[in-house]
Amino acid sequence: MAKPEKMDEGQIQNIASNAVADAIDFVESEIVSNRLKSQRYFDGETDIGEEEGRSKIVATKVRDTVRAIKPSLMRVFLTSENPVEYVPRGIEDVAMAEQATKFAHYKFQEVNGYRLLNDAFHDALVKKTGILKVYWENYSDAEVYDYDNLTEEEYQMLKSEDDIEIVEETKETSIEIDEFGLEVEKGRRTCKVVRRTEKGKLCVESVPPEEFYVDRSAKSIEDAYVVAHKREMTVAELVNMGYDFDFISNLSGSSIDDTFSEAEQFERTGYAEIDEEERFDPSMKLIEVTEAYMKIDVYGTGEPLMHRILMGGGRSTIIDYEPYSEIPFAVFEVDPEPHTFFGRSVADLIMNDQDSSTAMLRGVLDNVALVNNPAIDVVEGQANIDDILNNEIGAIRRVKTQGAIQANPIPFVAGQTLSAIQYMDLQTEAKTGVTKASVGLDPDALANQTATGAQITAQAGAGQIEVMARNLAEGGMKRLFKLLLKLFVENSDEQEIMRLNGQYVPIDPRSWHTDMDVSVNVGIGMGKDEMKQMALNQALQMQMQIFQGYGPQNGLVTLTGIRNTLGDLLALAGVKNTDRYFNPMTPEQEQMLLQQQQQMAAQNPPVDPNQALAQAQVEVENIRAQSRAQTDMLKAQIDAQKAIAQDDRERDKMDQELLIKAAEVVGKYGTAVDVEKIKQMQEEPRYPDLSPTQAVQQGGF
Repeated sequence: MAKPEKMDEGQIQNIASNAVADAIDFVESEIVSNRLKSQRYFDGETDIGEEEGRSKIVATKVRDTVRAIKPSLMRVFLTSENPVEYVPRGIEDVAMAEQATKFAHYKFQEVNGYRLLNDAFHDALVKKTGILKVYWENYSDAEVYDYDNLTEEEYQMLKSEDDIEIVEETKETSIEIDEFGLEVEKGRRTCKVVRRTEKGKLCVESVPPEEFYVDRSAKSIEDAYVVAHKREMTVAELVNMGYDFDFISNLSGSSIDDTFSEAEQFERTGYAEIDEEERFDPSMKLIEVTEAYMKIDVYGTGEPLMHRILMGGGRSTIIDYEPYSEIPFAVFEVDPEPHTFFGRSVADLIMNDQDSSTAMLRGVLDNVALVNNPAIDVVEGQANIDDILNNEIGAIRRVKTQGAIQANPIPFVAGQTLSAIQYMDLQTEAKTGVTKASVGLDPDALANQTATGAQITAQAGAGQIEVMARNLAEGGMKRLFKLLLKLFVENSDEQEIMRLNGQYVPIDPRSWHTDMDVSVNVGIGMGKDEMKQMALNQALQMQMQIFQGYGPQNGLVTLTGIRNTLGDLLALAGVKNTDRYFNPMTPEQEQMLLQQQQQMAAQNPPVDPNQALAQAQVEVENIRAQSRAQTDMLKAQIDAQKAIAQDDRERDKMDQELLIKAAEVVGKYGTAVDVEKIKQMQEEPRYPDLSPTQAVQQGGF
């Protein structure tokens, strides 16, 4: 075997164009016809044909089933805060993985993630695969500025800047007197400039199935020989990408091979593209462009490398080629087929059921119509034909003889057909998992059941949809977020500020690891929200017990973990803004709180319990002694008051006895007694300088 040699542009074009042509032949011969039929059936058509004068109704099984499944899938992926998340390689990568997960979901929603998922899921349900293309676009942001009265030095300085392009300028000269008094000629410039700033942005777009091609031996994106994106672009779009206008404008438009893709596009949109001859602006001319991603040994090293090869025109003329790190497509499938690239869609499963149900439904309606309007036997020449053809209610029919018009009644058999229609409905429900019970619309299925029984009945019908959700997550979502992570790491040129856990923190994607795995949190095997809530509630109880029993430095439970549990509980209940109810908590904040508590403890050292108890006992005894002293003092005061009151009574008694004795002396001896003086002596205090209490003590009381 000859040694590999470096390829020229012609060899690269030949290899790539042949690979793309084979991929187009495979898809158009094996896949396109089925996709065209699926789209027609989704639009309410069928292949069983119609009869003139008979019912033309169609049982839209495909459309009704797809429309019933999509809300469940969107709910699964959009109500979960992180349907997929990055898995850290070690404990030191936990914070990085959390940042990357939040950042990727934020950026995906920023590019209208809801609409992108809706498009991808719809294509997967109807046309086997939904395709999202993920890439980084570099572009120039131009701003126009006007400058007046610039000196020559200022003008040259402005002109020397790399990001400046002068689009208009005028120069005016004037004679001025310099500092030496000499006349000199000086110029002033007025100009209009365009300042271009190179920027980049994340781009995620939904690719129509008819624009996506893969080789017949491919089993997945990773092992495909060639993956191609074929579409039409204007000359202006290619020129903006940096290619020469003359070269691009000379490329041809669509080729003969585009017949199938145009037919599929017409089935999807319902209208044809504008005629090429109606585009009078050369920059708006449509060019057929094919992006081929394949491994090719361009440099003759013996090891093929992934390249992006851009070809244009009907002859696949090579425009550009460059090494490329990853195929930028994520493929979504609801029912993948092992060992093949294209699986089955929901439309593939129930298109035959739509034919059967349509035939039976038309039969029922035709029977009802014949029962209501039976055939009529007419004796020729004995009845007026115009009267017979008049179908008005109560219409008059003119006849020449009795019995000239006789009805030919048709028996009503539609009631027997309805059970067959119900059987076909059950078959469709079994294939797709879309039942009335699963969406809570069948009162008979949920009647006379406990809450648990009704929940089990509803969950049993949702099993198929959960499998679809898991297939979409394991296939398209995982690859989508792997591509997002790789783009962020390779193309971010500065830090970004993002709100994370209630705080605005700087995030630098350049420091992340591109080989982090992606974990799926939706679909079958993930459990129901009720079960998750029960598990989180139990975890919260255990967290609180450990935290209260062993303190904040227990080594197992932290305030951050408790806050995360509370946030997850609210998220499962559909509450997104958890910061309104619980303040954000991070390990750094928690560490600061612990340090503050330690500082407060150092300023107020703990007291020995035994010493505190002894001191408390001493204080209690002092309080008791003071209480006894106060009680004794109060008792002494009361006794003194009693003694004074007793002394008053004794004095009153003495006054009475004095008056009696004085009266006896006057009567017996005739001598007057000075009673007032004796009373004055009795009223004099015994202890004039003492308080009543002291007087009591001195008096011996």
